Amino acid sequence: MELVIISQPRVFPYRRYYRIAKRIVDVALCLVALPFLIPLMAFCALAIRLDSSGPIFFIQERVGKEGRRFQMYKFRTMQHKLDDSSHRTFMRAFVNGEVGHNGSNNGSNNGSNNGSGNGVGFHRAFKRAFVNQQVGEHKDDGQVYKPFQTSQVTRMGRILRKTSLDELPQIINVLRGEMSLVGPRPNVPWEVEEYEPWHYERLEVLPGITGLAQVRGRSAIDFDTIVGYDVEYVENWSLKLDVKILLWTALSVIGGEGAG
Repeated sequence: MELVIISQPRVFPYRRYYRIAKRIVDVALCLVALPFLIPLMAFCALAIRLDSSGPIFFIQERVGKEGRRFQMYKFRTMQHKLDDSSHRTFMRAFVNGEVGHNGSNNGSNNGSNNGSGNGVGFHRAFKRAFVNQQVGEHKDDGQVYKPFQTSQVTRMGRILRKTSLDELPQIINVLRGEMSLVGPRPNVPWEVEEYEPWHYERLEVLPGITGLAQVRGRSAIDFDTIVGYDVEYVENWSLKLDVKILLWTALSVIGGEGAG
């Protein structure tokens, strides 16, 4: 099912030869890594099965390049059959700029500011209910914006999130051509419904397992800043930049920055 996008994007990354080279690199790296990743993924799957009841994989519909929808795979890290209504409320508020920077919308790229008093109220409420306190080197205000409570994460899930191993099954999405190793992180449809017109620019390329926003802040930055980094990537994408982001991601994962 296609998601109809009515806004006109500003970025036009039609670099055919780079896209071909990027796809070749994605597939080649995945195939080279598979012999090492399959045993690791099998161990993670067994640990999840022994740790808690429920499926091994978390499968969720996401919005990819040009609004196309696909099923994204992750290892399950949360308790099974949780009510996700609070998660949706949090993420809608986050996309709208009501969570982050004391409720004010960054708006640096589109000149808007939606962070009214109601936004501040959202920010405070969600800080109390969902946001984990975790001060780190790249945090703006000592917060990590996460739409869940720590008690909702399984014991194995905490390890998977801390090490980013929960993202490993997305190698399937890369091999299927739905994702790339590097690109903007894909949102779910009900988050995309809250996009400002300029946010749609991030949908002009394949979504990625990691991206520029993930190595520059991960869960510690507001949504407009995330999209700003994504648009910067789209405007400057190259194999050299992809390699840099992959290296930065490895260092970030090793340091545990922004994970959790």
